[in-house]
This record gives sequence, structure tokens and C-alpha cells, in this order.
Amino acid sequence: MATQNNLQEYELMVIFTPVLSDEDYKAAQKKFSDFVTDNGGEIVHQDAWGLRSLAYPIQKKTTGMYFVMEYKAPPETNAKLEIVMNRDESVIRHMITRLDKFSIAYNLRKRSKHLTAENA
Repeated sequence: MATQNNLQEYELMVIFTPVLSDEDYKAAQKKFSDFVTDNGGEIVHQDAWGLRSLAYPIQKKTTGMYFVMEYKAPPETNAKLEIVMNRDESVIRHMITRLDKFSIAYNLRKRSKHLTAENA
């Protein structure tokens, strides 16, 4: 099992096909977050952006359902996650980014600023 010492911080952005129903969209989000936790990771933050316009058409689609997840996991988890996402037909694009200490601090500030704005 993974120990706290070898966990790296990552950010996953997934663009799902826009024809998903709300239930399918939530099930797909849960599928990837469960996959990370089942493989020794932990979810730091999840954010479902919903339907957004794409900068350019992908597979003849101009919109997509965005999902961003920040997580800690062992490095070998990402290779398994990539395979799962490549096999999933509802995923148009995905990107996994390793976060450095500055990115982690920025995301934390952004989340706390968003929470204080909601509470005000």
C-alpha cells in the first residue's frame, strides 16, 4: 500500500462528451475519483465545471463537460488511470499535471478566496 512519503500531488482535467446526462456525468466523476482512492490515493479537491465551449472542435464537438480533480497518489497510479480514461468513450480529452509547491499554494489560495466570497 502507498505511504504518505511517496504520494505526489496531481491535477486531472477531463473533458467529457456533451451528450452525457447528469447521472452519467456524476457517475463518470465518481468512477475516476474512486479509481484514485482504490489505488492508494486521496482526493484533495474536486470541481465539476459543467458544460463549457471548447477552444476548437474535438471529434466534431464544440462543447464539453469539464471536470477537474486535485489528488495525491503514487506515481504508478497515473499510468493505470490513463489506460482507464483512454478506454472510456465518454472522455474526449484528459490531462494529468504534476503540481509543484507553487501550484499547490495557488490552488489553495484560489479555493479559500472562493469560499470566503461564497460566505460573504
